[in-house]
Amino acid sequence: MKKSVEKEWELSLDTDTVRRLAEMARALSAAVKQDYEDGKEHEIEFGQDAREGHHHDGLAEEEEEDQSEEEFRSLVADLNVDEAAELVAIAWIGRGDFEAAEWAQAVADARGRVNSRLASYLLGMPMLGDWLDDGLAAIGA
Repeated sequence: MKKSVEKEWELSLDTDTVRRLAEMARALSAAVKQDYEDGKEHEIEFGQDAREGHHHDGLAEEEEEDQSEEEFRSLVADLNVDEAAELVAIAWIGRGDFEAAEWAQAVADARGRVNSRLASYLLGMPMLGDWLDDGLAAIGA
């Protein structure tokens, strides 16, 4: 974890929102199975007995996951440009791309990432939840 620095700015982004997004990102990444062989993500083999006794609410389970991702995407989409840039900068600082002392530069660079695909960009970060928490800690928020 990065050393905290004296804060010389005020966040326009609510830190509770960042923490909520971090929790959601961890939940979404935990739902993704990493142990599948390439190209066989949805192939499951059941014996005859398992087929007859296997019952689940497949569509309901998928719908719940989609709602979590949908909620994450909705929260990100509701951010204004300043808040979205700060969110990306926090993630980058947590990931180690910038030091907390480079906050202004991180936010300026992050503005180039703020577009309609921001949620997808963020969800593509494998440790987003941890990086957001680490970034908040590093900037003293």
